[in-house]
Amino acid sequence: MISSTPRVGWYGLGSMGLGMSLNLQKYFQANNLPPLRYSNRTLSKGDALRDAGAIPGDFGTVVQSSDVIFTMISTDDVLVALMKDVVAMGFSLEGKIFVDSSTVHPETSEWVSKHLNDHGASFIAAPVFGASTVAAAGTLIFAVAGPATAVETIRPLITDIMGRSIIDMGEDVRKSSLLKISGNILVISFMEVIAEAQVFAEKTDIGTKQMEEFIGNMFGSVLQSYSKRITSGAYAPLLETGPGFAAALASKDMKHALSIADGHNVRLHTLETASKRLNTAREYAGECLDSSAIYGVGRMEAGMSFWSQNSRQGNESSK
Repeated sequence: MISSTPRVGWYGLGSMGLGMSLNLQKYFQANNLPPLRYSNRTLSKGDALRDAGAIPGDFGTVVQSSDVIFTMISTDDVLVALMKDVVAMGFSLEGKIFVDSSTVHPETSEWVSKHLNDHGASFIAAPVFGASTVAAAGTLIFAVAGPATAVETIRPLITDIMGRSIIDMGEDVRKSSLLKISGNILVISFMEVIAEAQVFAEKTDIGTKQMEEFIGNMFGSVLQSYSKRITSGAYAPLLETGPGFAAALASKDMKHALSIADGHNVRLHTLETASKRLNTAREYAGECLDSSAIYGVGRMEAGMSFWSQNSRQGNESSK
């Protein structure tokens, strides 16, 4: 039975996971609660978390020492492997709650839920909407699905700490994964359309600055921020800087969306175009690309260079 103040663990310290877990640890410290325990494939990525008072360790120790365990990882395979590993360790999982905030296929969420339930643990699929800056600000949107009692246990760990709102998707864990993938259909499709508009603006001498100003005035700050990822050159950042929403992860998410759509006889024409362009970008410019790198391919198709004045200029480091 989990107490009113559960012990919390964390695995996965990428650009999203680090910001989320830091907000959680700061909350625990400010309220004199037990510190967060964390693990990661590269433990040194959690140095800022350790400095904030969290306790590092291997994944098994984190699970054993925690009532609630959050995961934020990159791919379905990593999540499945983690859950297989934790069961193979042999200690009791009875009553523990696992919360995954990654973007994975609904069938993966369903498999993890059953796998953990068979060993006495509960699983909540809680993917998030928002970039790494939103994660750091603690204003993510969570789509949450899982056993109602478990959801109520973790709700105080999310609201006004890691997220600004929770969308309740019921008990079927596939539903929150589906909503997340649906959200990414919109996000990547918006990026595709904005990329096309900015290529048009450059080729016709409207001006990318003027197009961006129009996008902000007409459609708001969110879509304007997508445009800024293009015009700032962040679509192809310096190799030592790294991307915001990595092209490889966006391609994985689009693959999930397109496969689910195909299974339901639905065509996602804009996403199909974006997927082809992003894969072309990765083949041309490597993996240090943002999801907005579809813009670079749009430029090439219009007879311009993949690289803009503000992006890096090739696949070699600029140092």
